[in-house]
Amino acid sequence: MPLQQYGVLAARAVGSRREGAADTPHYQIHLRDARGTDYRAAVNVKSQQAPSELLYLANDDFAHHILGLLPGAAAGWTPLPVGPGGPNLDFIRGNLFDPAALRLLPPDVIGPDNDLADLLDHYVQRAIANDQALLYVFGQRFGPEPGIPDKVFGFVPGNGVHDIHMNQGNSGAFTRDDGVWQDGGMLMHFPAESRWVGIFLAFQSQAWHTDDATGHTIPNTPPRPQPGAAAMRILAALVNPAGPAPEAESVLLINASPDPIDLAGWRLADRLINTCPVPSTSLGAGGTLRVPLGGGVQLGNNGGAITLLDAQGLKVDGVSYTGEQAGREGWTVVF
Repeated sequence: MPLQQYGVLAARAVGSRREGAADTPHYQIHLRDARGTDYRAAVNVKSQQAPSELLYLANDDFAHHILGLLPGAAAGWTPLPVGPGGPNLDFIRGNLFDPAALRLLPPDVIGPDNDLADLLDHYVQRAIANDQALLYVFGQRFGPEPGIPDKVFGFVPGNGVHDIHMNQGNSGAFTRDDGVWQDGGMLMHFPAESRWVGIFLAFQSQAWHTDDATGHTIPNTPPRPQPGAAAMRILAALVNPAGPAPEAESVLLINASPDPIDLAGWRLADRLINTCPVPSTSLGAGGTLRVPLGGGVQLGNNGGAITLLDAQGLKVDGVSYTGEQAGREGWTVVF
């Protein structure tokens, strides 16, 4: 069963607290929206399932087309229906980052700048000190609990967001939380710097090939990709061709491996998961292939995503581009 109250909170960070001794410690953030409503964001820094260390990625210059889909700064809590058309996070289908870039950090270790709580604190303290900074926290809503103080910060009523991590490909009892387009995470906006920071967390026990309907792990599929391991890559895309519509959009693929790859049955998908076939050919080592797009696949000029799927429908590679990148007519976007 997917998360029941998935959405995104737009609010300012006004306080924080570390939890280092609990069995499942969290980094707690006190937030307040533009209406004065208080929330607590409970961010996991340790897994209940072994291995306990979390995977993390902190992107100090995050750029993605979903930034243009976020609710306004005064929105507070916004429920998000499941699907690819909105600002929902999906670590697999949304092409938010390269999974191979995720790294491990212990939850809480003596000393500065050496654990996940330290990393979160670095960014949250920056946001607290900047009265223009805004956090967008994705996850599952809890509360409000009328008349009951928040157990960490004491405001009334208790109210907040948790499951601020990947929420698919789980194992054991946690498969009950599986779903697509409902991953958690944090985006921080620093307007004075024209900068966005993206923070994404996942458990080592989670799978990186999941069912498109349920978010459950697809059995007997490869683990999370490692740096430099992908043989077939999306090299570039002609997103905004010169001339009138209909435009002849295309994607350029490269075989980075030393061996030929049979592309029979492979497909390309766009942001809305419309797909079209890749030509059924054998692409030699180091070879490139230009794939004209059709079958309803469209690369929007306001930003989008492109995903390469193999003959089994498993994701091989994925990229995203912004409206700024797509804005230059006739130019090819290189990834």
